[in-house]
Amino acid sequence: MTFLPIVERELRVASRKRSTFWVRIAAALVALVIGSGFLVLTMVGSFGFGTPSLGKALFGALTWLSLAAALSAGLFFTSDCLSEEKREGTIGFLFLTDLRGYDVVFGKLLATSLRGFYSLLAVLPILAVTLLMGGVTGAEFWKTALALVNALFLSLAAGLFVSAMSRDSQKALAATLFLLALLVAGGPVSDAIFAAINHHCFYPVLRLTTPGYLFVEAGAWGKTRFWLPLLGNQAVAWLLLSLTCASLPRTWQEKAAKTSTATGSVAYWWKFGGTKRRAALRRKLVGVNPVLWLACRERWQAVSLWVLTLLMLGGFAEIFASRYPNMIWLLWSYFAGAFTLVLYLGIASQAGRFLVEAKRSGLVELLLATPLTVKQIVQAQWHALLRMFALALVLCLAMQLVGSLLAQRTWRSIAVAATTAAKPPPRPATNATVVTTTTVTGTTSVSMGGFAAPNEWVTLAIAVAGIIAVAANLVALTWFGMWMGLNSKTANLATLKTILFVQIIPWFVVSFASAMIVPLLLLPKLMKGMSAAPSQIMVWYPLITSGLATVLYLAKDVAFLLWARRKLYSEFRERAAEAMAPIRLALPPSPLRRDTPPIIPN
Repeated sequence: MTFLPIVERELRVASRKRSTFWVRIAAALVALVIGSGFLVLTMVGSFGFGTPSLGKALFGALTWLSLAAALSAGLFFTSDCLSEEKREGTIGFLFLTDLRGYDVVFGKLLATSLRGFYSLLAVLPILAVTLLMGGVTGAEFWKTALALVNALFLSLAAGLFVSAMSRDSQKALAATLFLLALLVAGGPVSDAIFAAINHHCFYPVLRLTTPGYLFVEAGAWGKTRFWLPLLGNQAVAWLLLSLTCASLPRTWQEKAAKTSTATGSVAYWWKFGGTKRRAALRRKLVGVNPVLWLACRERWQAVSLWVLTLLMLGGFAEIFASRYPNMIWLLWSYFAGAFTLVLYLGIASQAGRFLVEAKRSGLVELLLATPLTVKQIVQAQWHALLRMFALALVLCLAMQLVGSLLAQRTWRSIAVAATTAAKPPPRPATNATVVTTTTVTGTTSVSMGGFAAPNEWVTLAIAVAGIIAVAANLVALTWFGMWMGLNSKTANLATLKTILFVQIIPWFVVSFASAMIVPLLLLPKLMKGMSAAPSQIMVWYPLITSGLATVLYLAKDVAFLLWARRKLYSEFRERAAEAMAPIRLALPPSPLRRDTPPIIPN
């Protein structure tokens, strides 16, 4: 028998998918655009930075983006590859043969890793341009490339492990996200806790098994701990693969319902609620819209969001009530940003999940045969999401607004302190004037050559605009996610498309536009007050950048919302019918007619 016989088939199937080629082209195109931008900076003068500095910056930007993409590969490529076959009941046929667990697992691993590895391979030639620009050594380049491949392998192994234990795609996605966060941040946090408890210096022990530490060590100068963390990461990845191979033959069977046992009742209660809750929900929503009731039956997503929100609220209250340094609010803003990304992922997953499953099971066809209109079906899904998540999201956005105000106030105080502490030159070279005033409320206002620091109202307006942009992103993700759910085969694929088109690609565009436009807006002020303006740039640059980004994000969200809404209302029936349409085989071409040869006369 051939070793790993299923690998050849899986590789053939994966190599013929269009996504295998398009993902590789997209990765190379993104890296090419970013690299071209840095090369343009080297031609226009580098803005005071040397070419080696720009080479190091380009290397850092591309490698950090590649690390994020490699770690997210397990979320979208492997977290549902085994659980999908368990739901469809096809994986059991493989174990009726002589195949073992490792045959199936390694076949899926190689098939799903093809797109991620090709994308990483497409980025490396553009990344190697930094060797010519300077600031990056050959050893640093190859170590970083090896660290990225290691992160991709570990992420795929984590997704396979979760997929072998799960049946639901959304739960598998959430569990994979939690496991990846544990693998990335668990080691450094544990080492920091042990160091604080034992009152000794921070020494790497558990973080040797994290891909982030290996990536940082790969880019460090001098003699570093690189090979030992690489062995630790590989040990964790192969341990996850071994557990997957051992558990898959024992977890693919459908277990009998255990309604009378404690485990079964608790799981069912966690998913749908108690008997009274289910009956009350049915009486309340079925008469309004049956689709609304169907979309609101599961409650574990809303309960999970409320648990995270209450934990976040408790941490916010502790920081607000205690006398921590003001710098803690800058750290809080980063934590709130990470929490917002989790919200984006959860909303994108939930928005398309109902329509993906309804289309696969034929429920959409049945709904279209009822008196319900397309608008009622789509509006029911929208109202269900509002009913499940709106209140918790409002509370999260309120906390983020207050935290953003306190973070901007802290940053403003740091900039003002730097301005007032600076000694004025004996003979100013420009006509810039520095005026510092203190109001009755105790706030300090600084003006430099007509370049006044923003007051509290400007800070409040920009913070509110930022929260409005986050809310608009959530709305755009919801509507575009519903449209992707109607056009995708799996829920994870719909989630990936939604996040990619609504958030990731616009983020690159908005970041590039802000980085190019904001310096042009601030350049005249820099020319007027060359000695004093840099301190004020610390205040104005993040405010103007966030304001411009807010305007661009709002325009993007409105465009996605209107486009997805129009598509859902106009093409819902056509897209729903594609799943139930009969397969039409192309007829072979008819044979060529041969003319009868002429009769030769006698």
